[in-house]
Amino acid sequence: MKLVLALALAATVGVAATAQTTAPPPAIVVYKSPSCGCCKAWMEHLTANGFKVTGKDMDNVQPIKDDVGLPAKLASCHTAIVDGYVVEGHVPAGDIKRMLKERPKIVGLSAPGMPNGSPGMETGRKDPYDVMAFDAKGNTTVYAKH
Repeated sequence: MKLVLALALAATVGVAATAQTTAPPPAIVVYKSPSCGCCKAWMEHLTANGFKVTGKDMDNVQPIKDDVGLPAKLASCHTAIVDGYVVEGHVPAGDIKRMLKERPKIVGLSAPGMPNGSPGMETGRKDPYDVMAFDAKGNTTVYAKH
């Protein structure tokens, strides 16, 4: 009987520990044009990588870019917000997860332009591109190379 109770207690503790370490998927809001196919494809990439994605269709995304302080040189077709960070353009989910884990003192990340081969821009051609980190003063650094 003691063995059965010990096994039941161990199983309960194991379940509780698992429940405590299972975090909800990161929620990300994507501001985009209603007709943009690459934005939808990027959102599907995020969903496939464990993000809870909400799309906000807008005829003009520029006011969001201005509100978050995005430097013009880093602009792309869509702007997203995740846990207080800005994500501009076709940034891979792995880079976003790394940012959320490391919590750098930046405003966010950008994949400037619309690089071929980036998530959502699978055109059959893959160009090398950098994901840039940027701060509130508009300073940039390379966060990841792809």
